[in-house]
Amino acid sequence: MYARTLLTVLVVLALSSPVAASDNNAKAWEALRNGEAVLMMRHALAPGTGDPGNFELGDCSTQRNLNDEGRAQARAWKPFLAEHGITTARVFSSQWCRCMDTATGMDMGDVTGWPPLNSFFQNRGDGPRQTRETIVGVNEMGQGAPIILVSHQVNTTALTGIYPASNEGVIIALPLSDSPQILARVAPGK
Repeated sequence: MYARTLLTVLVVLALSSPVAASDNNAKAWEALRNGEAVLMMRHALAPGTGDPGNFELGDCSTQRNLNDEGRAQARAWKPFLAEHGITTARVFSSQWCRCMDTATGMDMGDVTGWPPLNSFFQNRGDGPRQTRETIVGVNEMGQGAPIILVSHQVNTTALTGIYPASNEGVIIALPLSDSPQILARVAPGK
């Protein structure tokens, strides 16, 4: 009787392990690989909130930027995505330096700066327009390598209703819509 109880406990523990939990996302990863989903993520760690008053889009010295931990977080995506069968992607990024640095640090392919992904933290009135442009633009991208969008908390929350941590991604079913289907929340090391 003791052996059967112990075996049951071990099976329950094994099924609740991180490996088993990640298996719950297998369909989401398959959808991303097959062009049936997109990965939208918040930039890696850039301490602080918002941007300084002297913010200039083309001048990283006027922006909140990745710290050493943030740069390491961005680099962690490449092996994490490779574990899930993704070795190259179409990468689109907010033009903010912290997003571009996250996107290039991921080393998943060429990075295209895309204004709809730019932060509207300071200009909340731009949110609905930019979210609509993101939905339409992604849905027009067509087949090809997986799509990764590197953006900000406000943009991700506006589209998905999820408040992502720094460096956290959301796998969203395609086509995108005003009420998208969330397939998984993912991040390296989690």
